[in-house]
Amino acid sequence: MKRRSLVKAASQGALAATGVAIVGGCQSAQNASSQNSGNLPNIQWQMATSWPPSLDTIFGGAKVMADRVAALTGGKFKILPRSAGEVAPALEVLNVVSQGAVQCGHSASYYYIGKSPALAFGTSLPFGLTAQQQNTWLYEGGGLEKLQEIYARKFNVIQFPAGNTGTQMGGWFRQEITGLSQLQGLKMRIPGLGGQVMTKLGVTVQTLGGGEIFQALQTGAIDAAEWVGPYDDEKLGLNRVAKFYYYPGWWEPGATLEIQINLNEWKKLPPQYQEAIRTAAYESNTTMLSRYESRNNEALQRLIKSGVQLRPYSPEILAAAAKASFELYDEFAAKDADFKAIYEQWKEFRDRVYAWNKLNEGAFTSYVYSQIK
Repeated sequence: MKRRSLVKAASQGALAATGVAIVGGCQSAQNASSQNSGNLPNIQWQMATSWPPSLDTIFGGAKVMADRVAALTGGKFKILPRSAGEVAPALEVLNVVSQGAVQCGHSASYYYIGKSPALAFGTSLPFGLTAQQQNTWLYEGGGLEKLQEIYARKFNVIQFPAGNTGTQMGGWFRQEITGLSQLQGLKMRIPGLGGQVMTKLGVTVQTLGGGEIFQALQTGAIDAAEWVGPYDDEKLGLNRVAKFYYYPGWWEPGATLEIQINLNEWKKLPPQYQEAIRTAAYESNTTMLSRYESRNNEALQRLIKSGVQLRPYSPEILAAAAKASFELYDEFAAKDADFKAIYEQWKEFRDRVYAWNKLNEGAFTSYVYSQIK
């Protein structure tokens, strides 16, 4: 039996031992947990996040996580999500969790690729995996196990997927971009390996927290920015400071967010509380994606009515970005053993899952989309 199967079986066994029904819904889990938590300790954790509370989908992922942990433990284990900047700057969550200054955090791993480029796999790679493919790689393709080994060894942290945005949009530009030449010298907010690819294309890249993007665009400190998609971007008001909205977000085809937990604090938890976190993280991962998929198109229609101009990236830009992306991966693989170990397995998985999706889901969507008028 593969290790991930053993982990899954152990998790189910632990849940069953606490009286939590594996099948039958969250309410039965909550009731069973309440009945079996009498001898468990009262614990309260702080959760640093990278998000402003106004973004009810992505900050909401942290809240879904915390609410479910409380429900599964009869209110004995409480996690308090804090907005970006409240207990840690938006892009410092992993650092404070690793140091033990905060017990846990909700963030995106690719904010920290300066510490290890392999962390990019925990969020998304340009021209990589969609949300469903990313979840498949993490849960069934060995990806989560590989990432957890790196987190434990390098940062004294254990992490679990706890949200996904789906395929993102390609960002806001104050001027129309029709070809590669117009990217030269352009100042853009874009993190992760997508930012490094943009650098290869001549863009001057900045990494900013979500709450800082509007002002940077408004003042001209940057010429372009990407965040997530229509629902969040509308809330941030990005359509009020840039009119050209590009697609697709080739750098984040299925971006995972995660809960990051200090390993020392994790080891102190009773097994029931550890299982509550695993279960809550899984629910948060599913809930966030569902909310984005539900809300993005309505928000997009509102943006278009407000005067936003939708634009596709030109084939020239997409081809250059794809070429630069895989050149970048080869560069990292040549100099970073952790990146190389994951990349070789990830790329093999990517090729296999692409082939299957092209035959099955791809053929279906290609046909039904051709019927839409």
